[in-house]
Parts: sequence; structure tokens; C-alpha cells
Amino acid sequence: MVKAASESPTSGAHGKAIGVSIAAAVGGFLFGFDSSAINGAVDSISSHFELNPFLTGFIVSVALLGCAVGAWYAGRLADRWGRRRVMLLAAFLFVVSSLGSGLTFSVADLLIWRVLNGLSIGTASVIAPAYISEVAPAATRGAFGSLQQLAITIGQLVVLTSNKTLAGAAGGASDTLWLGVEAWRWMFLVGVVPAAVYGVLAFLIPESPRYLVLRGQLDQARGVLADVSGEPDPAGKTEEIRKTLQKEHRSSFADLRGPRFGLHALVWVGIGMAALQQLVGINAIFYYSTTLWKSVGFSESSSFTTSVITAGINVAMTVVAMLFVDRVGRRRLLTIGSIGMFVALVLTTVAFSQQVGSGDDVSLPGAYGPLALVGANAFVVFFALSWGPIMWLMLAEMFPNRMRAMALAIGTATNWIFNFIVTFAFEPMTEKVGLSWLYGVFAFFALVSLVFVRRVVPETKRMELEDMTGETHQSA
Repeated sequence: MVKAASESPTSGAHGKAIGVSIAAAVGGFLFGFDSSAINGAVDSISSHFELNPFLTGFIVSVALLGCAVGAWYAGRLADRWGRRRVMLLAAFLFVVSSLGSGLTFSVADLLIWRVLNGLSIGTASVIAPAYISEVAPAATRGAFGSLQQLAITIGQLVVLTSNKTLAGAAGGASDTLWLGVEAWRWMFLVGVVPAAVYGVLAFLIPESPRYLVLRGQLDQARGVLADVSGEPDPAGKTEEIRKTLQKEHRSSFADLRGPRFGLHALVWVGIGMAALQQLVGINAIFYYSTTLWKSVGFSESSSFTTSVITAGINVAMTVVAMLFVDRVGRRRLLTIGSIGMFVALVLTTVAFSQQVGSGDDVSLPGAYGPLALVGANAFVVFFALSWGPIMWLMLAEMFPNRMRAMALAIGTATNWIFNFIVTFAFEPMTEKVGLSWLYGVFAFFALVSLVFVRRVVPETKRMELEDMTGETHQSA
């Protein structure tokens, strides 16, 4: 029988836990900021370097291969160096890649900066939720863990707003702004500021208690558990962590073995969730939304505005998810989200099926333009309410300690690989089969996600990390 957390942290400790979690979640802000910075710049980059759709898609998506590599190694580095040092590494990579992308002079060096940017994003995508799950009280870990996704959505909103402001100030994304530098370059360069803030905050937060226990620093671990997590029995909790972590530092593929195609069933659940979160097509909106709306007849200014509105909706609904995830439960929110995404994507598919014109002269006639906007934004509503934050939360909390580090790395790397596949394919496939077919495919995977949740995804609401046994039972 798995016990649920019953103790509540003191108000002082609760405030400290919120503070350090927000500081760690700045990595999520940079995740959203840097991954979406390309949104407003992609058309200008394509025009500046005279790229075909294949190369344009590759430049947008190649960062995601770096993300997969960063995600794969982040957990191992975190166990060797500590969570804080890995955050500092990610901050440094964010600064360098933002400068390099903004000052790029050729396709070749831009590809290098994009890969480096991906390494920083992938690292942040693992280390932030892992750290937050390790310092947050179990009773509120869902809300705390969702800070990562909230920070991602805020990062997306801020960068899209920044892109719109910079393009508007210059008269267009390709026009010159300050210091004789084009607006699209400034869209990357401004990322240096939040990256530097992230580095400073990483210096100030305490190390994770689980890393301290792993390194035998038990007194420090007890101090963090008492002072930050509000643990009423820090000595007992430290001993409990020590016992469950005895094997984690030797975590390997052997810990993931199981009867289903060589892997433990729960690892397959993590892989499936990570893949489906991308296969529903969310990043077709957040990486290409400005290009998408321009492609169906919106002006550049209106396209930027629409992208900002969509990002704002994403932030608002992520807050709603944070308020309900520990009350309603993970599986129920995922179920609601899958149903809503499917309906919204079907509406969007119908709208894009009525696209008329070709090349640069296309539009959605009559009510189909508003229908596309409603469908796309309704999709974002249900994604942000469910699969956006909860997939990351589940990857950080549902695995037993003996396999958590390796399983989290596999799940996160899977997410980035499928992100790459969807993002890379979107631009050329839009040219070949059209938006209606693509959104029909996304709707199909939304339906698959519903079946997947109801059949195999476990409920982890209010469970202690040390109580995760690896069982795939479900509860409503």
C-alpha cells in the first residue's frame, strides 16, 4: 500500500520552497524563451540566407537534436557535479548560444549556435523539474512541479512579445534596428539578459537534499529538508532517502529491464507520454505560428499579435493546471486534455481544408479564418491544462529511485527527438500535403493519447518520491 503525504510544511518553509523552485524554474523560462525565439526570426533567416524549405526546417529543428543530447547527459552530470553546477553550465551555454545566433554570419555557424542552444535547453529541461521535485513537499509537488511548465509558457509569451516589439520598432523583422543590426538578430541577442539572471540565481539556491545525501553530506541535507521543504522529521527523511538512493548512483540500463521488449513497463509509459506530447503538434504552433498565420493571409503584424495572444492563453491555462493538478489528479486532467485537443484539432483541420490560393497569395474564406483561430487556441487551452505541464511532472516523479535518473533521461530525450521530427517535417510537409492533412494527423495522435492515458498511465497524486514502486496501476 502506497502512503500519501499527510504532513504540511510550515508557512515559512513553504515560502522558501516556492522561492527556490521559482529560481530553478528560470531554466524553464529560458527553455521557452530560447526555443521560441526562432518563431519571429525564421522568415527573415530564410530570406537573408536564401534558404529552401528543407534548410529552413532544419535550422529551426536542429536545436532539438542538441536538446536530446543535453537531456540525455544532464541527469548524469547532475549526479556528479550537483544540480546547481549543472544549472550554471546551462546558463553559460544560454549566454554563448544567444550571442552566437544573434551575430551569425553564415548558415554553417548558425547551425553550430543552434545546436549549442539546444544543449542548454535540453539540460534545463531535465535539471529544473528534477530539482523542484526533490525540494518540494509531496502534498504540493504537483503545483510546484508545474512551475517548470508555467515558466516555459511565460518564456514563450515574453519572447513572442519581444519579437513583436522589435519587429514593430524596426518596421519589420528584416529591417535594421539598433547599432545597424537587423531586428531578427536582436530577437536572439536579448536572450543574454535572462540567461545571466539564471546564472546568478543558481548561485543563491541550496543544493538538492537528495544530491547531498548521495554525496554523504547528511547534515546539510537535513538542513535543506527542514529549512526549505518543511520536513517535520528531517533526520528520519534523510535516512529514508539514503536507503532508497543506495543503488541510484549505480543506475544503468539494467535497472530499466523488464519483460516488455526489454524495458520496464513504466519506462515505456514515460516514452509514450514524451512522444505523444509532441505528436499532437504543439510546437507546430509555437515554432511556426507567425509563419503559419502569414501563410493563410494574415499580415506580419497581425501574425505576431496572434502568436502573442496564443502564448498568453498558454500561460493562463498553465496556471489553472497548477491550481487543480493536486486536487483533480494527473490522469483526470490528461483525459480532459486529450478529449479537448482532439475536438479542437478536428476544427482546425476542417478550417485549413478550405484554404484557397497558392504561394504567397492564400487565405481562409468566410468563417474559416476565425474557425482556424478558435481551433488552434482551443487546442492550446487544453494542451496547457494537461499534457503541457503534466508530462514533465510525471517524468520527474513517477519512477522509482533506482531508475529515476536513467528513465527521466530517456523520457526527456524521447520528447526532444519527437519534437525534432515534428518540427523538421512541418515546413516541407506543409508544402507537400497542406495544413489540413497535417492537423488531421495531429488530431489522430490526440485521440491515441486519450486511449494511452486510460489504459496505462498511473496516478501519482500526493505520493512521496520514496514510495514510487514502479507499479503501473491506475486510480481515478
